Amino acid sequence: MERFTNDGYRFDVTDTPAADGGRTGRACVLLHGFPEDRHCWDAVTPALTGAGYRVLAPDLRGYSAGARPTSRRAYTLSRLAGDVLALADAAGAERFHVVGHDWGAALAWYLAGRHPRRVISLGALSVPHPEAFLRALAGSSQAVRSWYMLAFQVPGLPELALSRRGGRAMRAALIRTGLDPANAGRYASRAADRAAMRGPLNWYRALPFGLRDRPDRIDVPTLFLWSDGDRFICRAAAELCGRYVDGPYRFEVLGGASHWLPEETPEQVTALLLQHFARVAK
Repeated sequence: MERFTNDGYRFDVTDTPAADGGRTGRACVLLHGFPEDRHCWDAVTPALTGAGYRVLAPDLRGYSAGARPTSRRAYTLSRLAGDVLALADAAGAERFHVVGHDWGAALAWYLAGRHPRRVISLGALSVPHPEAFLRALAGSSQAVRSWYMLAFQVPGLPELALSRRGGRAMRAALIRTGLDPANAGRYASRAADRAAMRGPLNWYRALPFGLRDRPDRIDVPTLFLWSDGDRFICRAAAELCGRYVDGPYRFEVLGGASHWLPEETPEQVTALLLQHFARVAK
């Protein structure tokens, strides 16, 4: 499967079968963040498929060329979750493991909280449960680290700023936060087209419309990975995360890594994910 549809939009997806022809019941959906795309998982996928999992990695709403609504309301978590469920339905996966990084983690938390019957287990990278994030905004450095989320609310100006010098300004900013130059250049190439950046930025602009549409407490087995070199998420937010998980929970700190875990530490990420999946299967 190379594409799926939902809500009148067409999405691109990389569908990699398990090396042993594993069943759809062993499907794993990988969700990218901002300003990534599905290829952020390219170094993670081989180990997962080699262990018998079918990997589905979509370009999410705002990133797929055929799924770029202009309305901010089209990017609430409930709408975004509908896209992921449509992908699972198209793949024949009644239940699946979901793993997300950055905004993809926020979406994964929502899926696990609101659709637990569909989710076998949750793997969240970098971004904690949204309630932990909100609680950390007071009394920690999290508000300062998240200044850009408020700046992104301004219409048009973020697109203009990120497109400076054909996206090279954005590339330099990503490298400063720890992303490697090759991936930084690829993600920043989207910024050269202001229209192509509107969808990704609308994930942030939809926040005011989804204040009541937040994840529930989490009952499914959960793995949360955070790195102590993350410039966007503080330790307080990460450590608060477990308060919102009622099911089996494991919190791992990756020392010395930046925010960009799928690209920077794919071996550690895949090893921890496979351990997590194995525990769920027992």
